[in-house]
Amino acid sequence: MSSTHHSRFRSRLAWLLLAAAPLASATNYNVGDAEQHELWHSVALTLGDERHFRALEQHSYSDAILSVNYTAGVCDLPWLEVRVELEEHQPESRVANLVPGDLRVDYATIHSGMAEFITQRGDRGFYVNFYLDELDLLIDEMRSGETLRLRFDRGDEDYWFMSFELAGADAAIDRAERLCEAAS
Repeated sequence: MSSTHHSRFRSRLAWLLLAAAPLASATNYNVGDAEQHELWHSVALTLGDERHFRALEQHSYSDAILSVNYTAGVCDLPWLEVRVELEEHQPESRVANLVPGDLRVDYATIHSGMAEFITQRGDRGFYVNFYLDELDLLIDEMRSGETLRLRFDRGDEDYWFMSFELAGADAAIDRAERLCEAAS
């Protein structure tokens, strides 16, 4: 790895570590076992006995992270989340909105569900959690796809679109899942 590439990787990893705590709390988690997988990373998050494992992509946007998350003890119930950096710390924890959302890997299945926009007091991000009937299928499609596209319907034909690159997703998701199973 070149000096410039290594420096960029460390800078991006530093931002990743600042934004790595799970939504459940604004508490700072200890981040370890960070590993790069092409455009994705996998990390372990710990706080006391609590263990979370995350595969994430932060390459597509300078202010957004897509993650597939696993929690020790319930590794068979992963969740998908997007975190978007805001300009200001949020004054309260609240559900800001619940809107229809569609996710699609390349030209595979269109996964329709709901997207919940959440803020956490003291945090500079807002989080989007997805409620989908076939999350396992979507994660399988992410493992072999090239691009994940998201569309949020904020009403009155006001759509918000995002897309994330999937190069390295397979290795990062596999590692996060393996770390979770080993910790359970």
